[in-house]
Amino acid sequence: MNMETLEFIIYPDGRVHEKVTGIVGQSCTVVTAAIESELGHVVSQAQTAEYFRQNLELTTTATATTQATW
Repeated sequence: MNMETLEFIIYPDGRVHEKVTGIVGQSCTVVTAAIESELGHVVSQAQTAEYFRQNLELTTTATATTQATW
């Protein structure tokens, strides 16, 4: 399991650099939306490779067949 982290660097001029790691897919925008609305106007965004990655859910089904030979 990956650790999800939000890192904020606040510069003396008021700019904020936000870095999100450990959250796969676009759900990071949901996680950060409330914080960003409180911080102010978002000037730019750059997505990482994790943003474009998708969670895969694999399902397997096993079936057993029995053959009797007389």
